[in-house]
Amino acid sequence: MSFLLAYLALGLASGFVAGLLGVGGGLVLVPVLSWLYAAQAFPAGYNIHMALGTSLAVIVLTSVASLRAHHGHGAVRWPAVRRIAPGIVLGTLAGAIAAAWLPDRGLRWFFVAFLFYAATQMLFGFKANPHRELPGWPGMTLAGSVIGLVSSWVGIGGGTLSVPFLNWCNVRFQEAIGTSAAIGFPIAVSGALGYALSGQVAAGLPEWNLGFVHLPALAAVALTSMLTAPWGARLTHRLPVARLKRIFAGLLYVLGLRMLYGLLT
Repeated sequence: MSFLLAYLALGLASGFVAGLLGVGGGLVLVPVLSWLYAAQAFPAGYNIHMALGTSLAVIVLTSVASLRAHHGHGAVRWPAVRRIAPGIVLGTLAGAIAAAWLPDRGLRWFFVAFLFYAATQMLFGFKANPHRELPGWPGMTLAGSVIGLVSSWVGIGGGTLSVPFLNWCNVRFQEAIGTSAAIGFPIAVSGALGYALSGQVAAGLPEWNLGFVHLPALAAVALTSMLTAPWGARLTHRLPVARLKRIFAGLLYVLGLRMLYGLLT
């Protein structure tokens, strides 16, 4: 029962963050789920894989609630979503399937390095060239493939890459967040499917698992995250851009430091 309550509370927090920052909530879900799985004595070698797979499965549902709220504010650039989606699907599916052969500790170090990179880029990033625009189909497909591949290895909806990328292309920050929420859906679907399939070769996984997706955590976290994602999305359109960027970067630094501490100790 205590773990069920923890899953429900985690869903409230991750859903709000997903709606506020367009990141899918995986930056909160992955480290916390890996700690909860360790506390339940699940197979140590697959804790991070299960956290990644479950996170992406949750984001399938959270991203729908978040993007609907952002769409209601006219903050989703659907043409950009359509151009980037093919690359997103290919990159995410390939990365999720390949993750089954990557070591647990290696994935953790990759996740920590990615968090610090994303936070620093957001906090100290250079101003975009005022004449830069979103690229055409080839450029968007390439960008989508990279975003999808990295997202599958860190269990996120891609917002920590897609938001900076869109903002770098002079998409207004609130629109970058809203569009990122929509991009998170194909990332999550492809990634969750990849982890469900790749986990079939893993031995000793807990009961109620679909590959690397832990179904009890998925159900509990998704239930509450879908409630709070629209609240975060509404707040996005009331806060100034500078404050949003500071919140975004601060969250990434805190999570990165906490996971780094766990790796070093």
